[in-house]
Amino acid sequence: MAPITGKTRLTGIIGWPIAHSLSPVMHNAAFAALGLDWSFVPFAVPPERLAEAVTGLSALGVSGFNVTIPHKVAIMPLLDRITPEAELIGAVNVVDNRDGVMTGYNTDGIGLLAALNEGFGFEPAGKSVLVLGAGGAARAAAAALGSAGASRIALANRSLESAAGLARALEPRLPGTAFSVHGLAALAERSFLEDFDLIVNTTSVGMADDAFPGLSLAGLKPGLAVYDMVYAPPVTPLMKEAVACGVPNANGLGMLVAQGEAAFAIWTGRTPPTGCMARALAALPSPGNP
Repeated sequence: MAPITGKTRLTGIIGWPIAHSLSPVMHNAAFAALGLDWSFVPFAVPPERLAEAVTGLSALGVSGFNVTIPHKVAIMPLLDRITPEAELIGAVNVVDNRDGVMTGYNTDGIGLLAALNEGFGFEPAGKSVLVLGAGGAARAAAAALGSAGASRIALANRSLESAAGLARALEPRLPGTAFSVHGLAALAERSFLEDFDLIVNTTSVGMADDAFPGLSLAGLKPGLAVYDMVYAPPVTPLMKEAVACGVPNANGLGMLVAQGEAAFAIWTGRTPPTGCMARALAALPSPGNP
């Protein structure tokens, strides 16, 4: 990295906790590759000090920053503008600061679609997708897939109430997509699973080497793909099941990189060199947090 001077443009990420974020590695590698006098640092911001932090980052002239747990929703009323994509998803993961005007974006959906295309050549238009989970990541996934033309999105979650609430929030905004809500017990039914073209895990299941009880991918229709947003461990039980059944699969690192590349472009107007961020992550001894 070049020395930091009074001319260096500053970017970063806010979250709580934030010490193990991979974003500084990705972005600083891209800045260096393009010879940009920019730097990216993590900022640990406790929830009760979020408003102060946003005001401070604006006052300091920070060019932009990523937003991660637990601030993605809470930051929205603190910003000057929210893009339509972020408003639909109901969360912000990127803030751009232009002349003191703070604009909130969400690149999670862009990252997912890019990762699916690169990993499987998957295009959502006309496809049927099973989304596991009903939290913020599930909303980003469902909004992106629906906006890209998915004909059906089934939400499977432990809490039917949460899944139903997500479906109600998205249905009026995505009239071309049919939504349905299911409990996790449905995952044990082959007749339920065999209609899908893609399964996306948006939950934390797999991080502790745990699995979805009863879920079997054996015998499902050819062409099915599995995308697990979990990337630590790099091969989750869901992915192992997919490998055993010959189902194409990938973990969440591709989405992490793609959303980071989109954020980088928002701030700098430049595209990171192809593969630069991914190579920076691959050089690390083990994955961390986004």
